[in-house]
Amino acid sequence: MKEQLTEEKVFKDPIHHYIYVQDQTIWDLINTKEFQRLRRIRQLGASYLTFHGAEHSRFSHSLGVYEITRKIISQFERNGYPDWPAEERLVSLCAALLHDVGHGPFSHSLEEVFDTDHEEWTCKILLENTEINRVLRAVSDDFPNQVAAVIQKTYPKPIVVSLISSQMDADRMDYLLRDAYFTGVNYGTFDLERILRVLRPYKGQIVVKESGMHAVEHYLMSRYQMYWQIYFHPVTRSSEIILRQIFRRAQELYVGGYSFEWMPNSLKGLLHNTMTVHDYLKLDEALVQTVFTQWLDERDSLLRNLCDRFLNRRLYKYITIDNPDETLLNEISDCLSSIGMNPDYHMEIDFPFDLPYDVYRPDKKEGENKEKAPILLLHGKDEISEISAKSDIIRSITGLHQGRYHLYYPEEPLRESVHLLPDRIKKLFKLD
Repeated sequence: MKEQLTEEKVFKDPIHHYIYVQDQTIWDLINTKEFQRLRRIRQLGASYLTFHGAEHSRFSHSLGVYEITRKIISQFERNGYPDWPAEERLVSLCAALLHDVGHGPFSHSLEEVFDTDHEEWTCKILLENTEINRVLRAVSDDFPNQVAAVIQKTYPKPIVVSLISSQMDADRMDYLLRDAYFTGVNYGTFDLERILRVLRPYKGQIVVKESGMHAVEHYLMSRYQMYWQIYFHPVTRSSEIILRQIFRRAQELYVGGYSFEWMPNSLKGLLHNTMTVHDYLKLDEALVQTVFTQWLDERDSLLRNLCDRFLNRRLYKYITIDNPDETLLNEISDCLSSIGMNPDYHMEIDFPFDLPYDVYRPDKKEGENKEKAPILLLHGKDEISEISAKSDIIRSITGLHQGRYHLYYPEEPLRESVHLLPDRIKKLFKLD
């Protein structure tokens, strides 16, 4: 393994104050072109159209996840906990740093349209001919596979995986604090230092010392608030819907043989589902927004309109619908068609449970997604219990569903044709 740096490197950070790099391997990974690309990928995708400060990058988040992981491991090592496998330090730090390197521009919207997965792309970047792969192979020939196994959650030591992917991992803790800071809200904050002090390695997993339960309650309440106030904000959902529709319309046109006025080669593989790692790494949000700007002059009026709406924040409005049935949706679709709108693009039902964010639920059964494993409290030396069994606060928010159905639509065409709409539809859309 490579030695530590002769002089520690330090990043100034608004969340952790300082981020410390001591390992040559970590420093080399940060300076690869694949990791530097994360500077050009926003952490919160299209949320900047709702919260104007949400311009922070996957780069800064990845450094933050690395720093939290480094602090946890340092605490384990300082206290000499026998259940922490000291030889796993470097693989844990590398996985923490690189866990998001496979994200694309506006990643979750892009993934949904093109059926891609950022973790799969992350592993390809780790394992194929990249600068990151060369840095990892300098540690050992099998080291890229070890780091990829942590990200895939197949690494043979679950305690390593849980640092990066669990109900209270370094990833979640950093993005909650960072997203709260850059969106300008207060309810995403919690006492990170206290939580780090009460984490313990125990029989191959990470648990929380019982005296730290209240700090974890605060963390879970913050997560609950961020879930509903930031990640599922209905205006952000509108921008994400339009973003997905742009990608979907572009793919529909491209596959149908439409001749674009302007189409970069790096985007063709995405639209045709033939993307290589080399092509994928050329995609960033600067390129995508440049493409959208060029598409303002395309012949296809629908693509033009969608790009204009996204770039200039002319978002879809929404109405709340309780338990929408097929009859009602068909009636709305027919009405939109009758006034020249396209229901495939001009109406979308949204229910906020399809994001990669989750409120805490302790009741996942064995065999389900391992990252949903519950948070465990350690009592004394050997007694373990799931945290909601001891906390009234956590039990009160566990599994609460507050989502409501929203129907998104462009308001202008409806208002212009309001005289042609039946009274029921006018009332539903509050046009009467």
